[in-house]
Amino acid sequence: MMFLEVPYNIKQGKYMSKWDKLLRRIRSLPKDVRFEELQKILESYGYEMKGAGTGSSHYTFRKKGYAPITIPKNEPIKRPYVELVRDVIESEENK
Repeated sequence: MMFLEVPYNIKQGKYMSKWDKLLRRIRSLPKDVRFEELQKILESYGYEMKGAGTGSSHYTFRKKGYAPITIPKNEPIKRPYVELVRDVIESEENK
């Protein structure tokens, strides 16, 4: 018999949602992050994505009162861009 291992958050005493898993993944700074994952996180925290200009693969995320974040859509996303999003997660959780 095969058992599936479901991530369990011991600290909160509950099973982790897809959102919790995504946040945990970004915090670990993996090398295979997709652009869509970072986009989902930034947009959920109120950032708006502005499309790339002509011939550009860079997208800018803006939120009033915060510095804009520019991320290239090339995959995998490089570590410095993932670190920027991780910093957004940490600052939002500390509010």
